[in-house]
Amino acid sequence: MTRRGALALGCGALAWALAGCPSSAPARPQVVVYCSLDRLYAQPVLERLGAELGLEVLAKYDGEATKTTGLVAAIRAEANAPRADVFWNNEVSQTVALAQEGALEPYASPNAEGLPAYARDPEQRWTGFAARARVLLVNTELVAEEETPRSLAALSDPRWRGRCGIAKPLFGTTATQVAARYAADPAACEAWLQSLRANQVVVCAGNSDVKDRVAQGELCFGLTDTDDANLAVLAGAPVRVVFPDQGPDEAGTLLIPNALALVRGAPHPAAAKRLIDALLTPEVEASLAASRSAQVPLRTRTARPAWIPDDLRVTPVDWVATGAAFGPASALVKTQLLGQ
Repeated sequence: MTRRGALALGCGALAWALAGCPSSAPARPQVVVYCSLDRLYAQPVLERLGAELGLEVLAKYDGEATKTTGLVAAIRAEANAPRADVFWNNEVSQTVALAQEGALEPYASPNAEGLPAYARDPEQRWTGFAARARVLLVNTELVAEEETPRSLAALSDPRWRGRCGIAKPLFGTTATQVAARYAADPAACEAWLQSLRANQVVVCAGNSDVKDRVAQGELCFGLTDTDDANLAVLAGAPVRVVFPDQGPDEAGTLLIPNALALVRGAPHPAAAKRLIDALLTPEVEASLAASRSAQVPLRTRTARPAWIPDDLRVTPVDWVATGAAFGPASALVKTQLLGQ
């Protein structure tokens, strides 16, 4: 036997011997999370809960440019041999699409009590919590108070031609917003996308890019999320946040919850359920609300960030229909807005 072979055999015997001996520090149960909420906000929560629950939380995050979509593609590709246990999505529509494809396992968390019915899947395949609002971020040095846009219709207003922006509506919350409009009225959604293109609305890389361009004065205003808007406010940028369409006859502001789901065939289902339960507590909603992401709690008794109205008029959404509309809405974006 060669020296290398003897060494390998010795190491193998040692490994078997150790495997049969009790360890003074047993390995913690693992749970794998695919997470599209920005790592800046999600990682501290997952690390804290992992320590409290005695779990080793292994997280895979998505990038800004392909927000959510990359992780959804991974879950689909791994359907026959899942790697993820939990999908923490920062929006709902693509989670609904996965549920309809059979990629998610029903799980009724006891901690879902107190969350509104619209944020819970009737078949218990996903649960919504801690939302973000879709808002207009306005540069105060370029737009006077009396000229401030108050509706999404301003994106199509010729006075702002080429001076307002949105994130590319194939990913993340902007894609979800288009899907929700398509689910409500496909013809109206198509007309809206055409109007954005005609008005030369600037298509940005993501919601963070929209925020940066408005803050730096490249755009007069843009459509983004409350978490990005909050970062601009905290940085002292010359901006104001507008919750659009709040008039009595207007559609209201779109509120998009995070969504938690147990992946079908999850390698670590018991640990996954424990983590989901912990994430759905009022304490986590409160911590996300108090963080720089300024999430909006869905429980009425949990405090919201001070600058988010308690009486916010919210756009009604059928999330099941929105999930089903994601594909055709994305196709419409490509032809009617991006000219592909």
